[in-house]
Amino acid sequence: MVLLRMVQIKNKQQLIENGKTELVRRARALALDSIEHALNAVDPKKIVKAKLLLNESLLQIKEHSFDLAEFHNVFVVGGGKAGGPMAEALEEVLGSRITEGIVNIPYGSASKTSIIMLHEASHPLPDESGVAGTRLMLELAEKARSDDLVICLISGGGSSLMPCPKEGISLQNKQELTSALLKSGATINEVNSVRKHLSGFKGGWLAKKAYPATVLSLILSDVVGDPLDVIASGPTVPDSTTYADARKVLEEYGLWDKAPYSIRKVLCDGEEGMIDETPKAQDKAFQQVYNIIVGNNRTATLAMCQYLKSQGLNTALLTSTLEGEAKCIGPVLSSVANEILVSGNPASKPAAIIAGGETTVKVTGKGLGGRNQELALSAALRLKKSDVSAVVVACVNTDGVDGPTDAAGAIIDQYTCLRAEKLGLKPERFLADNNSYNFFSKLADLVFTGQTGTNVNDISLIIVL
Repeated sequence: MVLLRMVQIKNKQQLIENGKTELVRRARALALDSIEHALNAVDPKKIVKAKLLLNESLLQIKEHSFDLAEFHNVFVVGGGKAGGPMAEALEEVLGSRITEGIVNIPYGSASKTSIIMLHEASHPLPDESGVAGTRLMLELAEKARSDDLVICLISGGGSSLMPCPKEGISLQNKQELTSALLKSGATINEVNSVRKHLSGFKGGWLAKKAYPATVLSLILSDVVGDPLDVIASGPTVPDSTTYADARKVLEEYGLWDKAPYSIRKVLCDGEEGMIDETPKAQDKAFQQVYNIIVGNNRTATLAMCQYLKSQGLNTALLTSTLEGEAKCIGPVLSSVANEILVSGNPASKPAAIIAGGETTVKVTGKGLGGRNQELALSAALRLKKSDVSAVVVACVNTDGVDGPTDAAGAIIDQYTCLRAEKLGLKPERFLADNNSYNFFSKLADLVFTGQTGTNVNDISLIIVL
């Protein structure tokens, strides 16, 4: 039996009551209920157990089969925000067939295992505990032989939770650069191209260390489009980027001259061929590697669509690959809501439009916030005022942590800016200062879930009643 920890929005009732009219309160309730359905649809434990089938000694996942009787050892390694629940599920399926394992998980995770060691570490900035756990994983991988199976559990957050700086690079250097990259507005693909070239674990190096063992990676995707080499920086996937690409990212975002000397030296030495490139597709280490996506943003957004349709709403999935600057995407969401009000397109009332993906924020202010909070705030500024309809937009991170805050995101309606003005707040100033958290805190419109134990990008939705 699969025992699930159902995710609930902690301040749900307060968020509903913040609606000015009964219709707005109804729209808020629908939005929040659908978010809970989406989050529980991507419960990592549920997903992994549903994907794995063990029939005597035969382990099946999708079109692949592995006869465990042919393997001497089954080692488990990995990391990410969903690492704990994924490890729990694997233990419930394989039990004593697992020889040993270690998985890095965020501090405060509630998961419990008996065979696989769950090693707590820091996210989004790596720490020494993460380094220690990652080194233990590499030791386990190097121990594997041709008759062994290495199962890797990979999920979003794995890049930070599985740090292994190259020789000559200190963890502090890597922390400084990671922090600067996350504030620069760089996409996760760009950030990870840098991370891979500063690591002895990411960018295919784990697979290289595990060779000649068979490697099975179960991956919960937190990257738009599910590029295998980007999710958790692709520890078991050939790397398509180069040292030169990593350098270009730092130059493009004005970080090259600010980067620690040790990092610039490694990237320059790599460009000149003095340090080995990350393993590429032709490397024999990948001949017995199987990388399988078990869940992604589309899994969450489709569950949201299904729920809202069941509630009688005309529902459409706009995209599960949303990208761009948050403060620019917010007005797009509000323009869709406004169009529904004016013309009934792309869906007539009662309508629900869902979008998944991951936006970015270029931090120029001194405030506190996250990309989903900034997305919601920028949308609030453009919503049409209507006293005969209800218009609600909600934006959350599926891991429950939006940026460096304790909120998952925020919810707005057509009265949000009016409520703010009555409190003497100027939304434009909060947006300009990247201070969306404090704006929504004053309105009590932050969404709190706590750590969800999953991570499949962000979800946004528009409700118009």
